[in-house]
Amino acid sequence: MATIIKDRPTVEGVAAAERALELLTCFRTGDKALSLAEIADRTGLVKSTIMRLAVSLERYNLIVRLHDGRYQLGSGVVRLGTIYQDSVALEEHVMPVLASLAVMTQETATFYVRHGDVRLCLFRVNSPSSLRLDVQPGTQRPMDEAGSAQLLRLFADWPDERPALPSLPIYTVGATTPHVASTSVPVIGQGNRLVGALSLAGPDARLTEERARQVALPLLEAGLSLCRSLGGDGEAIYRVPVAIASNQAG
Repeated sequence: MATIIKDRPTVEGVAAAERALELLTCFRTGDKALSLAEIADRTGLVKSTIMRLAVSLERYNLIVRLHDGRYQLGSGVVRLGTIYQDSVALEEHVMPVLASLAVMTQETATFYVRHGDVRLCLFRVNSPSSLRLDVQPGTQRPMDEAGSAQLLRLFADWPDERPALPSLPIYTVGATTPHVASTSVPVIGQGNRLVGALSLAGPDARLTEERARQVALPLLEAGLSLCRSLGGDGEAIYRVPVAIASNQAG
C-alpha cells in the first residue's frame, strides 16, 4: 500500500546514459557546432565512444552530424525545451491550487496528464497527514479505472467529441492501489482542450464516499478556477456539479 512515506533505497545511475548526457551538456552558449576533438576535450570521452553515443542521439534528433563531421544540437532539444517552458507556465497556475486543496482537505492533491498509454503525475502536494498517498511527480500510473484516468480518456477529443459524462467529481476506491481512494475533476484550457485531471487521493478509511462528498465543492471550485486561469470555458462542465455540491454543503 503506497500511503506511508518511507526512506527510499539509493539507486545507481546508468553509465551509458550518463555519458550520453555528458555529450549533450558539453555544448555551451554560443556554440554552433563542435568537432569530435572538441567534444572529446570537454567530456574526457574517447572519440569512438562519442561516435557511438552520437548515433543513438541522432535517432532522437538530439544531435545532428553535419557534412563536415562536426556535431550540433538537434531539433529534439528545442522540443524538450518547449515542453519544459510549457510545464513551468502550467506549474505557476496549478501548484498554488494544489497547495490550497491539500491544506483545506487534508488529502494529497495531484495533477495528472496523459502520456501515451499511461497517465503521468505532473504536479503533487502531499497531505499534511503522515498517512497519505505518496506519488512523486514524474510517476507513471496506468490508464485504468481511476477517476483521473477516466477523465483523461473521456475528454481526449473534447470539444470535438462530447461523450456523456458521469457525475463530477469521479470517486473511485482501489482502482490503482488497494485501499486508496481518489476523487477527480477535469481541467480544460485554451480552445477548451483537455489540459489534465485534478485529483484528491488518500487512504479509503479516511477518504470515504461520504468524505468525498464533503470535499466535492472545494475540488470543483478549484477545477473551475484552473479552467478559467488557463483560458478554458469550464462553465458548461462545472455548472451543474457545483450547484449540486453547493446544495449538499448547505
